[in-house]
Amino acid sequence: MEADYLFEIFSDALTDSAKMIPLLLIIYVGIEIVEYKYANKMRKVVQKAGTAGPVIGAVTGSFPQCGISVVASALYTQRLATVGTLLAVYLSTSDEAIPVILSQPEKAEIIVPLIITKIIIAIIGGYTVDFVFRKSNRETLAHIKAYAEGSDNKHHNHEKILEEKACCGHSTSPSSAEFNPKEIILHPIIHTANVFIFIFGVSFAINFAIAQMGEKAFEKLFLGYGVFQPFLMALFGLIPNCAASVAITMLYLKGAVTYGSMIAGLCASGGLGLLVLFKEEKDKKEVLRILLLLFGISVLAGYIIQYIIP
Repeated sequence: MEADYLFEIFSDALTDSAKMIPLLLIIYVGIEIVEYKYANKMRKVVQKAGTAGPVIGAVTGSFPQCGISVVASALYTQRLATVGTLLAVYLSTSDEAIPVILSQPEKAEIIVPLIITKIIIAIIGGYTVDFVFRKSNRETLAHIKAYAEGSDNKHHNHEKILEEKACCGHSTSPSSAEFNPKEIILHPIIHTANVFIFIFGVSFAINFAIAQMGEKAFEKLFLGYGVFQPFLMALFGLIPNCAASVAITMLYLKGAVTYGSMIAGLCASGGLGLLVLFKEEKDKKEVLRILLLLFGISVLAGYIIQYIIP
């Protein structure tokens, strides 16, 4: 009886998750083609943005691609982006949230508000941080200007950024290489498979909890921790893996967390960019400062949306 009970939950989660596969694959192929065409241009725009970095970082970061946070981290470690620009990219990127929502067309109406909300948070957060740290940014801005004018130190190897990899070993700048039809198809297939596994895992866990507790008790459990949700979701979002954004999005779509909590979690979800920052940035105190700023802004934004904005 117990085995039949678990099999039914497993089957329901598998069926619901499998329905998303065709749309997810189409979405990721589309993203891959756009990345191939425009990723290098986006990188160069961010790389030469200077004082306009936060707004440019916020807009480019909002596009659903897996490599922008990696690129922003690499640029920052080479001092070709200010700390505000880096945080703007982190805050605006939604990692896997948008493809997951698009795979459920009945939920698609939340995408535009989600993107706009995160862009606004990213711009305000990015410029505020750059203003606070304006003195320490002067050297970085001078370096960016020298690079843009072609007078940068010839020993600076900034093309190293092209070596950084995003998820699934995916190039962060596909347009810098020759057209590769295999990668255009192969990477979306791998990515779709990975996201499907994450969606299935979260769906199974939620369905199991609801079956054990009952839907009302499940909702009450999460709502009982409503005051802590933005904090907890932002903490969860710091996990440098796309599984975090998938789980946060699925929890919101299932009605387990509030919109403000989802925003807090997705703002903190810098994905693999956080790993690149930790790996490439020699000053680990600087890494800690950036993580604390990212977490603090995400939590604050989540609480403002949850309790102040109707």
